[in-house]
Amino acid sequence: MRTGVYPGTFDPVTLGHMDIIRRGAKLVDRLVIGVTTNPSKNAMFTVDERMAMMKREVADVSGEIHVVGFDSLLMDFAEREGAGMILRGLRGGGDFEYEFQMVGMNQQLNNRIETVFLMADVALQPIASRWVKEIAMFGGDIHKFVPPGVNADVIARVEQIGRKGS
Repeated sequence: MRTGVYPGTFDPVTLGHMDIIRRGAKLVDRLVIGVTTNPSKNAMFTVDERMAMMKREVADVSGEIHVVGFDSLLMDFAEREGAGMILRGLRGGGDFEYEFQMVGMNQQLNNRIETVFLMADVALQPIASRWVKEIAMFGGDIHKFVPPGVNADVIARVEQIGRKGS
């Protein structure tokens, strides 16, 4: 059974993430979506909230998909999940530079697991979770960037923590 891991913070889940998930699920028998933390990012949602959001959003995606939280090195997580592939989405050149360095480090940690890149759909390439959060915090409309359920989650969270610029 071919298993792939698609890791990320998914804070929040975007249409770009969903595009990569739908396409990536076709490449493997089992896709594990690894929801993690990143100390350099300011999270809007907890890991448990992001996992619940992701589970809801992938419920209608074809294929065997599992949503799992992790707080370890990616390669250790991938090994524990029995993955032979790390799936990563690319939006442009800036992503490539970052991912290129990460692949080199990951290969040093475990060269049995390959990294596969999928280019985001051209219409979705500008979307980034950090921009979605910023637009929402300033009262902007994010419905073009996230699934409807995530849109409602983000709006509710912004109302809870307070909008900037008001």
